[in-house]
Formats: sequence, C-alpha cells, structure tokens
Amino acid sequence: MQPVLNIEDVRLVEDRLTEVGVSISELMHRAGNAAAQEVLHMGDVRQVTVLAGHGNNGGDGWVAAESLKARGIIVRVVSAVEPADIKSDLARVVAQSAVEAGVEVIIAPPRQELEELLEHTDIALDAIFGTGFHGEPRAPFDIWIECLNASGTRVVSVDVPSGLSAQTGRAEGECVISDVTVTMLSLKPGLIADQGRDACGSIVVAPLAEQTERLLIEADPVAWRAELADYLGVMPQPSNAVDKFSRGSVLVVGGSSRFPGAPMMAAMAAARAGAGYVTLAVPATIAPIVQSQMLEIPVVALPATSEGTFAPEAADLAARLAKNKGAVLVGPGMRVGTGPAGIVSKMLRSDVPLVIDADGLNCLARLTENNIDEFPELLRRTAKLILTPHRGELGRLVGLADTPPDSLTSSLEAARRIVWTDGGSEICVVAKGSATACVGVEAAVLPKPGPAALATAGSGDVLAGIMASLLAQTSIDDTDLPVLCSYACEVHGYAGSIAAERFGSRGVIARDVIESIGLASDTLAEHISFPELALQG
Repeated sequence: MQPVLNIEDVRLVEDRLTEVGVSISELMHRAGNAAAQEVLHMGDVRQVTVLAGHGNNGGDGWVAAESLKARGIIVRVVSAVEPADIKSDLARVVAQSAVEAGVEVIIAPPRQELEELLEHTDIALDAIFGTGFHGEPRAPFDIWIECLNASGTRVVSVDVPSGLSAQTGRAEGECVISDVTVTMLSLKPGLIADQGRDACGSIVVAPLAEQTERLLIEADPVAWRAELADYLGVMPQPSNAVDKFSRGSVLVVGGSSRFPGAPMMAAMAAARAGAGYVTLAVPATIAPIVQSQMLEIPVVALPATSEGTFAPEAADLAARLAKNKGAVLVGPGMRVGTGPAGIVSKMLRSDVPLVIDADGLNCLARLTENNIDEFPELLRRTAKLILTPHRGELGRLVGLADTPPDSLTSSLEAARRIVWTDGGSEICVVAKGSATACVGVEAAVLPKPGPAALATAGSGDVLAGIMASLLAQTSIDDTDLPVLCSYACEVHGYAGSIAAERFGSRGVIARDVIESIGLASDTLAEHISFPELALQG
C-alpha cells in the first residue's frame, strides 16, 4: 500500500530527513531533478517553459530548468520577479545558479507574450505554487494559470497542480490541469479526491531519499492507497468443491412502495458478485411487483404499513430470516420510520455480519439523534459491521447535517469519530465520495476510484450488494475488513468501467454495472493473482 499523508505530516517528514542528514537544499535539488526526469519521460521534448513562483516550489522549477538545460533542452523560465529579488533564500540561490548556467529568464511577461511562448512550447513545467498553497491565485499567477490551461500544451506539475489545495482537493479559483503531477515524498489527500482527480493527471511519487519510506510509516499516514496485491488475502478463492450454500448466503432487507427497485438492484448485485444464495425481504405491498422481476432470487413478504413501508412487526420476522446467513444487507429503498428503524435496531443486536446502507443509515441517525458517537453501545457487536454512507449520510450520523464533510480529509475525520466510538476492530465505515475511504480502527484504506459513469442513481445499492456478497463469501480477520471493503469498491469501479465501454461514460445506468460485476471480478482476480498482466481501465 502507498501511504497518504496530510500536508502538516509531510512537513514533519521533511524535518526528520534533515535530522538524518538530507538538507532542505538537497531535497530541493532532488525534487527538481525528479521533475526534470518526468519531463523527459514525456518524449519528443525540445522546448520547455518553466512557470516558477516565489517560494520553494518555484525553486524546484529552477533546479529542473538547469537540469534540462544540461541535457540540451531549450528552457525558458517565466518569473514574476528578477531572480535576485526572490524572497526565499534557497529558491534565490538555485535561480541564480540556473541563470549562470545559461537558462533564459522572462520576467513578468504580458498575457499575449506568455500565450505566444506557450504556443511554441513542447512541455510546460508548473512550479508556481506548492503544497502550502491555499486560497485563490492572485495576479499575475491567475493569468499564468489561465494561459496555461488554454494553451493545449502538455503540463507537468511539481508536487501539486497550482491553485489546487493538496490537502482538501478543492480549488477556490482556477487551477492548473496537468498531464502529470510529480509529487514529493508521498501522496496527499487532495491529489486523489474531488477536483484533484481532474487536475493531477497521472501521479508520480518521488521519494527523494532512501529514508523516506521508514519516516512516512513513522509519521502515521492518514490513509493508505491500496494496490492490487493487497487484495490477495481477502478475495474469494476459486474452488470447484462448492454448492450454492457454501458460496455464501445473503439476505437483503429493504424497499418501499416509493422505492421498490433499490433492494432488487442490491440483491442482483450480491448474486452477480458471487453469492450462491440470495434472499430478498420486502414490504408485502410491493412483494408481487418484486417477485415478478426476481426470477432467480426468493422474495419474502414482510408486514407493511398502509404507506408501503415495513410495519413494526416486520423486525422480528426479518431477524429470523437473518439467522445462519453469511451476511445481511439492510436499508436500500426502505425509507425512514418506526418499522424500518426497528429492523435496523434488531439487526444490530444480531450476531450476523451486517451491511447498513442508504435509508438504513438514516434510520441509524434517527436512532442516535444524529449523534452516533454518543451511542457507542448501539454499534458494539461481535459480528462484523459495515456502514456505507455518502457525505450527506455521514454528516447526519455525526451531527453535521447542515455542514456535511466536503473533502476526503473531513470524511476521514467524521468516519473515525464513528469507528473510535465503537472501539472495536469489527467495524468499517465506507465513506463514499469522489474518492472513497474504507475506515477501520487501525487504518483507512483508499481503493482506486471508479469512473464518473458510476455517478448514477442506484450505484450505491449495487456497491452495497457487492459488499454483502463478499462479506458472506470470505472468512477474514477483523483487521482485514477495510481491505475487503476496498476490494468491493474496486470490483464496483471496474464494473463501471466495463459498462462505460459498452454504453458510454454518460450512458451507464445501475443495471449495466450489475451485469458487468462478474467480468470485473474475474478480471481483477486474474490481475491480482498474476500482477505481471497490466490492468487497463
């Protein structure tokens, strides 16, 4: 797994590197050379324009410029001030060194001159702002960013695309849209979430020193980015000695007159993800409709209210159905009320592995008065528990309904409030978003994000079904629960990619994703078992 560090923790790692003999000056030279190397890797490079800011990120750009000049590349550095007037002592020294080496400098060019320069540039190196940047770019840098994005020139960013917060993944103004981002020491949360996903392009991590790996681990990463090899111990193992019961049994409880389709999609997804026996329990008012659509999946009618939701007496019957199941999924489409809340409460007191999704989470918020961390006894159980909130649901669970988490970082913080309240290792909060975090007590695991095609109604129901299916099929330690959830997210994401290839990135609906789950699972399993095969998509 790759460590992901908050910005302040990266600074601490830099400080520790200086303590073990790697100076800030040496780090700058190594960072600049790493950026120059990535420029050369882009191929067909004759002319490079470096956009250098005032600080140490600009210093990295000056070092890269001198390195590229030494390799015979025509290099021009655009600076807002004369090299001698750069405020950062270290950046000023490397800038003067680049000038002495013959690097051409263009000081504060007007917009038209900059546009013409970029028009004749093969690659632009963005070294305007570093990871400490926050707020909105000011002149002249806002103009530089506009010109760069409009130029069509290939762009390599140093550490972070300028204008983007490396911590939150948000940009208050315009930010550079890069082809490649060379980030130093480790991944940062903002690079892999929200606007960072569009801005960064391919991300290359430059460790800069042999001591970096050890220091990153000691810095207690905020999360870990999963790699395919990490899933080897949690994915279902192939065997011919199975029957429909030994392949895992899943119960899905959900639905209402308003939302009859949500539990059907979840149940079908559980089946497509490999569970051998899936049962679907719905309110009696919609049971005939659901039965007519679910040819392969048994449908059980539970007592319903006149509004078409579960009646209070449905809770005991649902608990009986849950006995001896490999996993239960509760929540899709069942709405919020006394009956649905009773089912959630009853399932939490059971000893069956449990996934709570959608309205099940909203019922949980109701049961805990929107402050789940004040009700630790409700979540403590001996069996595994997975909660799958999107940011709005996560906010309601922890008393932030009006100001829900708006970044990967804040989602991690909110999810940790829940798992630390529980205090056990058998819980995982899957905080869904543009980058999803699978948060356990000991670690948070970040799966590879799925495509934008998954941003469609019913996609969350499909993911919940996949999670329940994998939970029923595997026997894992509690500490591996975040890894299992991350694997489910990657199956979901890859199924979305397959569906997008068939129907287009904007044409995918949830049923298309369901139909692709089996192919996605087989392909991922093949590439996990045989990593020399390059996984595409």
